[in-house]
Amino acid sequence: MVRVISAEFVKSSPGITEALDEGVMEVLFLGRSNVGKSSLINALCAKRQLAKSSSTPGKTQLINFFDIIYEDDDKNRYNARFTDLPGFGYAKVSKEKKKEWSEALNTFIKKRLSVRLFIHLIDARHTDLEIDKGVKSYIDSILRADQKVLNIYTKADKLTQKESSAILRQDKNALLVSVLKKRGIDEANEKIFSLLFGKER
Repeated sequence: MVRVISAEFVKSSPGITEALDEGVMEVLFLGRSNVGKSSLINALCAKRQLAKSSSTPGKTQLINFFDIIYEDDDKNRYNARFTDLPGFGYAKVSKEKKKEWSEALNTFIKKRLSVRLFIHLIDARHTDLEIDKGVKSYIDSILRADQKVLNIYTKADKLTQKESSAILRQDKNALLVSVLKKRGIDEANEKIFSLLFGKER
Protein backbone atom coordinates (compact mmCIF):
# COMPACT_ATOMS: atom_id res chain seq x y z
CA MET A 1 0.00 0.00 0.00
CA VAL A 2 1.24 3.49 -0.77
CA ARG A 3 0.69 6.34 1.63
CA VAL A 4 1.41 10.02 1.90
CA ILE A 5 4.15 10.43 4.51
CA SER A 6 4.62 14.18 4.10
CA ALA A 7 2.25 16.93 2.99
CA GLU A 8 2.88 20.64 3.26
CA PHE A 9 1.06 23.72 2.04
CA VAL A 10 3.54 25.74 -0.05
CA LYS A 11 1.72 28.81 -1.36
CA SER A 12 -1.40 30.27 -2.94
CA SER A 13 -1.45 31.93 -6.34
CA PRO A 14 -4.05 33.91 -8.31
CA GLY A 15 -2.71 32.56 -11.62
CA ILE A 16 0.12 30.98 -13.55
CA THR A 17 2.49 33.95 -13.35
CA GLU A 18 2.75 33.73 -9.57
CA ALA A 19 2.63 29.91 -9.44
CA LEU A 20 5.38 27.60 -8.20
CA ASP A 21 8.10 26.52 -10.60
CA GLU A 22 7.28 23.40 -12.61
CA GLY A 23 9.63 20.79 -11.21
CA VAL A 24 7.22 18.22 -9.81
CA MET A 25 4.35 16.27 -11.38
CA GLU A 26 1.05 17.86 -10.40
CA VAL A 27 -2.38 16.48 -9.61
CA LEU A 28 -5.04 19.09 -10.37
CA PHE A 29 -8.24 18.92 -8.30
CA LEU A 30 -11.33 20.36 -10.01
CA GLY A 31 -14.95 20.46 -8.95
CA ARG A 32 -17.86 22.68 -8.14
CA SER A 33 -17.96 24.57 -4.88
CA ASN A 34 -19.01 22.51 -1.87
CA VAL A 35 -18.13 19.17 -3.50
CA GLY A 36 -15.55 18.45 -0.79
CA LYS A 37 -12.19 19.13 -2.45
CA SER A 38 -10.44 20.37 0.68
CA SER A 39 -11.82 17.51 2.77
CA LEU A 40 -10.64 14.95 0.25
CA ILE A 41 -7.14 16.43 0.02
CA ASN A 42 -6.92 16.38 3.81
CA ALA A 43 -8.07 12.75 3.88
CA LEU A 44 -5.64 11.65 1.17
CA CYS A 45 -2.79 13.27 3.10
CA ALA A 46 -4.08 12.18 6.54
CA LYS A 47 -3.73 15.75 7.72
CA ARG A 48 -6.97 17.31 8.91
CA GLN A 49 -6.15 21.00 8.60
CA LEU A 50 -3.88 20.91 5.54
CA ALA A 51 -6.39 22.33 3.05
CA LYS A 52 -8.79 24.82 4.58
CA SER A 53 -12.29 25.13 3.18
CA SER A 54 -14.15 28.41 3.21
CA SER A 55 -17.39 28.67 5.15
CA THR A 56 -18.81 30.51 2.14
CA PRO A 57 -18.97 28.28 -0.97
CA GLY A 58 -17.12 29.85 -3.89
CA LYS A 59 -15.34 32.45 -1.79
CA THR A 60 -11.82 31.02 -2.10
CA GLN A 61 -10.44 32.06 -5.48
CA LEU A 62 -6.75 31.24 -5.21
CA ILE A 63 -4.89 28.21 -6.55
CA ASN A 64 -3.39 26.33 -3.59
CA PHE A 65 -0.24 24.20 -3.88
CA PHE A 66 0.64 21.29 -1.59
CA ASP A 67 3.90 19.37 -1.92
CA ILE A 68 3.54 15.72 -0.94
CA ILE A 69 5.72 12.64 -0.66
CA TYR A 70 4.36 9.14 -1.33
CA GLU A 71 6.05 6.08 0.15
CA ASP A 72 5.52 2.51 -1.03
CA ASP A 73 5.91 -0.78 0.84
CA ASP A 74 9.60 -0.92 -0.09
CA LYS A 75 10.19 2.52 1.47
CA ASN A 76 10.75 4.12 -1.93
CA ARG A 77 9.70 7.76 -1.95
CA TYR A 78 8.05 9.77 -4.73
CA ASN A 79 7.54 13.53 -4.86
CA ALA A 80 4.32 15.00 -6.25
CA ARG A 81 2.19 18.10 -5.89
CA PHE A 82 -1.54 18.43 -5.20
CA THR A 83 -2.90 21.61 -6.77
CA ASP A 84 -6.34 22.70 -5.60
CA LEU A 85 -8.27 24.94 -7.97
CA PRO A 86 -11.07 27.25 -6.82
CA GLY A 87 -14.50 25.60 -6.88
CA PHE A 88 -16.79 26.36 -9.79
CA GLY A 89 -20.10 28.14 -9.25
CA TYR A 90 -21.74 29.81 -6.27
CA ALA A 91 -19.48 32.86 -5.85
CA LYS A 92 -21.56 36.03 -5.58
CA VAL A 93 -19.33 38.43 -7.45
CA SER A 94 -19.64 40.63 -10.52
CA LYS A 95 -19.61 39.19 -14.03
CA GLU A 96 -16.36 41.05 -14.66
CA LYS A 97 -14.70 39.39 -11.67
CA LYS A 98 -15.96 35.96 -12.69
CA LYS A 99 -14.58 36.51 -16.18
CA GLU A 100 -11.21 37.52 -14.71
CA TRP A 101 -11.10 34.36 -12.56
CA SER A 102 -12.17 32.19 -15.48
CA GLU A 103 -9.48 33.54 -17.77
CA ALA A 104 -6.78 33.09 -15.11
CA LEU A 105 -7.79 29.48 -14.44
CA ASN A 106 -8.12 28.69 -18.13
CA THR A 107 -4.59 29.93 -18.77
CA PHE A 108 -3.23 27.96 -15.81
CA ILE A 109 -4.93 24.70 -16.79
CA LYS A 110 -3.92 24.90 -20.45
CA LYS A 111 -0.34 26.09 -20.04
CA ARG A 112 0.77 24.33 -16.86
CA LEU A 113 3.07 21.65 -18.29
CA SER A 114 3.68 19.85 -14.99
CA VAL A 115 0.02 18.78 -14.68
CA ARG A 116 -0.16 15.01 -15.25
CA LEU A 117 -3.49 14.14 -13.68
CA PHE A 118 -6.87 15.88 -13.49
CA ILE A 119 -9.10 14.76 -10.65
CA HIS A 120 -12.69 15.74 -11.34
CA LEU A 121 -14.68 15.64 -8.11
CA ILE A 122 -18.39 14.98 -8.49
CA ASP A 123 -21.03 14.88 -5.76
CA ALA A 124 -22.21 11.26 -5.82
CA ARG A 125 -25.76 12.39 -5.04
CA HIS A 126 -25.94 14.69 -8.07
CA THR A 127 -24.09 13.12 -10.98
CA ASP A 128 -25.99 14.74 -13.85
CA LEU A 129 -25.39 18.44 -13.25
CA GLU A 130 -24.69 20.66 -16.24
CA ILE A 131 -21.68 22.21 -14.50
CA ASP A 132 -20.00 18.79 -14.21
CA LYS A 133 -20.82 17.96 -17.83
CA GLY A 134 -19.17 21.25 -18.75
CA VAL A 135 -16.05 20.45 -16.72
CA LYS A 136 -15.79 17.03 -18.39
CA SER A 137 -16.14 18.48 -21.87
CA TYR A 138 -13.59 21.16 -21.09
CA ILE A 139 -10.98 18.71 -19.77
CA ASP A 140 -11.55 16.39 -22.73
CA SER A 141 -11.01 19.29 -25.12
CA ILE A 142 -7.61 20.33 -23.71
CA LEU A 143 -6.22 16.97 -22.53
CA ARG A 144 -2.66 16.29 -23.68
CA ALA A 145 -1.21 12.87 -24.47
CA ASP A 146 0.78 12.90 -21.22
CA GLN A 147 -2.26 13.70 -19.06
CA LYS A 148 -4.96 11.51 -17.53
CA VAL A 149 -8.33 12.07 -15.86
CA LEU A 150 -9.75 10.41 -12.75
CA ASN A 151 -13.36 10.88 -11.66
CA ILE A 152 -13.86 10.72 -7.90
CA TYR A 153 -17.40 10.74 -6.54
CA THR A 154 -17.60 12.30 -3.09
CA LYS A 155 -20.11 11.86 -0.26
CA ALA A 156 -20.73 8.25 -1.27
CA ASP A 157 -21.93 7.42 2.24
CA LYS A 158 -25.19 9.16 1.32
CA LEU A 159 -25.94 6.59 -1.40
CA THR A 160 -27.81 3.31 -1.33
CA GLN A 161 -26.12 0.24 -2.75
CA LYS A 162 -28.36 0.51 -5.81
CA GLU A 163 -27.30 4.13 -6.40
CA SER A 164 -23.62 3.24 -6.01
CA SER A 165 -23.97 0.42 -8.52
CA ALA A 166 -25.67 2.76 -10.99
CA ILE A 167 -22.70 5.15 -10.89
CA LEU A 168 -20.25 2.29 -11.46
CA ARG A 169 -22.28 1.05 -14.41
CA GLN A 170 -22.30 4.53 -15.91
CA ASP A 171 -18.61 5.21 -15.19
CA LYS A 172 -16.62 1.97 -14.93
CA ASN A 173 -13.48 3.80 -13.75
CA ALA A 174 -15.29 5.77 -11.05
CA LEU A 175 -13.97 5.89 -7.52
CA LEU A 176 -16.57 6.30 -4.77
CA VAL A 177 -15.27 7.93 -1.60
CA SER A 178 -16.60 9.11 1.72
CA VAL A 179 -14.34 11.27 3.85
CA LEU A 180 -16.83 11.02 6.71
CA LYS A 181 -16.75 7.20 6.71
CA LYS A 182 -13.11 6.99 5.54
CA ARG A 183 -14.28 4.91 2.62
CA GLY A 184 -12.30 4.66 -0.61
CA ILE A 185 -9.45 6.93 0.53
CA ASP A 186 -6.71 4.26 0.35
CA GLU A 187 -7.99 3.14 -3.05
CA ALA A 188 -7.92 6.74 -4.28
CA ASN A 189 -4.30 7.15 -3.17
CA GLU A 190 -3.33 3.90 -4.87
CA LYS A 191 -5.00 5.00 -8.11
CA ILE A 192 -3.47 8.48 -8.06
CA PHE A 193 -0.04 6.94 -7.42
CA SER A 194 -0.34 4.42 -10.26
CA LEU A 195 -1.57 7.05 -12.75
CA LEU A 196 1.22 9.46 -11.80
CA PHE A 197 4.13 7.06 -11.64
CA GLY A 198 2.97 4.27 -13.95
CA LYS A 199 3.22 1.66 -11.21
CA GLU A 200 0.25 -0.69 -11.06
CA ARG A 201 -0.16 -2.22 -7.62
